[in-house]
Amino acid sequence: MSSEVKKNPKHFQLNPNWAQLQQKLKSFAKPSRHSNNLQSETPNSILGKRKERPNSDPDDAKPNPLIPTNDDSSVTDVLAMDCEMVGVGQGNKSALGRVTLVNKWRNVIYDEFVRPVEHVVDFRTHISGIRPRDLKKAKDFRVVQKKVAELIKGKILVGHALHNDLKALLLTHPKKDLRDTSEYQPFLKEGRRKALRHLAAEVLGVEIQNGEHCPVDDARAAMLLYTKSRKEWEKSVKDQLRLKEKQKKHKQRKKPKSDINQNNAPTAS
Repeated sequence: MSSEVKKNPKHFQLNPNWAQLQQKLKSFAKPSRHSNNLQSETPNSILGKRKERPNSDPDDAKPNPLIPTNDDSSVTDVLAMDCEMVGVGQGNKSALGRVTLVNKWRNVIYDEFVRPVEHVVDFRTHISGIRPRDLKKAKDFRVVQKKVAELIKGKILVGHALHNDLKALLLTHPKKDLRDTSEYQPFLKEGRRKALRHLAAEVLGVEIQNGEHCPVDDARAAMLLYTKSRKEWEKSVKDQLRLKEKQKKHKQRKKPKSDINQNNAPTAS
């Protein structure tokens, strides 16, 4: 009988417990191979999704050009100003509620809420962004007026519709030192002025004044509009000054001789 067993080793019967153990080992081995495949496939699938990103907004990656590129908050030779108004009197009269100044790097050098001399009846929050709590600790109008006058003295002043801001501050500024983005010829459309938000969108590619206005953003937009066109703008200002000077001299040359003789006539003693 032993010789028959040796001759046919293939027919040797395994222990039932051993066979059951082998089946368990095979069942454990299969999911492990499957998990390895998943691990090897996972990085590719994630990277693939990141590359496609069908719902991503390409504008998210664009930097905001209004943000300053450095932290230099010094007072420069060019300053941009923007003011926000509140309503006084019957509500239809404007008074200064906030004033902001930025330097040529678009860093804020002055930003104050202002307590008007007259009682505020309309905060115009939907436009000005000013709320009653903002004026509780606001500075007195005369204090702000004096400080702004000191800062802009001898400086090129940039802004949009600057005559409104200067009127609210009860200040004047030399016309030769004003750079108003609402009056610069290349920014006009068929001789008509454009709103600052339209200029910002068309020239700078940024959106401002969507709802409440921010004087910091508005002043920065005006400054960036100026700096982008500064070379041509300053040339046009010089050309205009030269033209006015020539016209003035031309008028003096054409002055009637009778007027000259009268001016030079001897006075009675």
